[in-house]
Amino acid sequence: MSGSSGRSVPGATMGERLKRFQARYEPMITRALLLGIFGTGLLAQFVKPVGDAMAGKTFLGGALLSLVGYVLYDTLKDLAASLRLAPRAQVKSQELGRFVTEAFEAQVVEISFLGYTGETLYNELYHRLEAMLGSPGPIRHVRIRFLVPDFRHPMTVPSRVGPQGSPVDDEEFRRGLEVQCMGYARRLTALAHRLTGGDRMTAECEYRFYPGIPRDKICIFNRELVLHGLYDLAARTIESSSGPEYYDPKGYQTDLTFWSSDGTDEAKTALATWNKHFDDLWDLAERSHWHQGATP
Repeated sequence: MSGSSGRSVPGATMGERLKRFQARYEPMITRALLLGIFGTGLLAQFVKPVGDAMAGKTFLGGALLSLVGYVLYDTLKDLAASLRLAPRAQVKSQELGRFVTEAFEAQVVEISFLGYTGETLYNELYHRLEAMLGSPGPIRHVRIRFLVPDFRHPMTVPSRVGPQGSPVDDEEFRRGLEVQCMGYARRLTALAHRLTGGDRMTAECEYRFYPGIPRDKICIFNRELVLHGLYDLAARTIESSSGPEYYDPKGYQTDLTFWSSDGTDEAKTALATWNKHFDDLWDLAERSHWHQGATP
């Protein structure tokens, strides 16, 4: 399935609806006002009763200025759009909570993740879903997708730091990360099952594996906003004072660039590309069976 940033999301907030209304009708209203001023100015200049009633002597000049404004409106609007930069500001991974909160304001919630273990996003989602057990609000459906590395196979990152900094695959370390992700998957899936049991809404959570190392961190919220960053692959961690060092990316330290459907055409194109990219990876990824109780 291919994403598109142009389609509307059920349950859009009042602010989002107002922005779409403004974008749609502002040009029409502005042109009508400019033409109205132009027509009134000409009428007042050449129809004496109207001119006397308005008691003005500069109608023709004002009318001509409004006509110039009408002619230049589209040009100025296009120029402003071309000068406006795409919304590619950076945010910290610690700020994921506010994006999760905003995503859960819709009736249909879809959150997708590709990265390392997803610990930062998991914590935000768990508390949000847990709170919904008592009061789900207007939400009708929640879909959560996690793409994580296939920790069952040898890897260069994560790995143990060997001589001269060379990566050495460490099966025990990989298994610990797999168990960590498995715990996240089971807890989120259990919450999803409980939320679905009430017949008022449906919720689903699924984990799948992608091959390779955790290089990219991608979060997509309701197909309307995407965050992307790169892990620091050289980051190291020490589990004990006498133990070895490990190459272990720190997701919470990753800066994320975002693109929104409220941005420029460039941002919307990037958003559609990221949605399709994730959907393609998801369709090709191997399914995990963690939520069904299988051991890794």
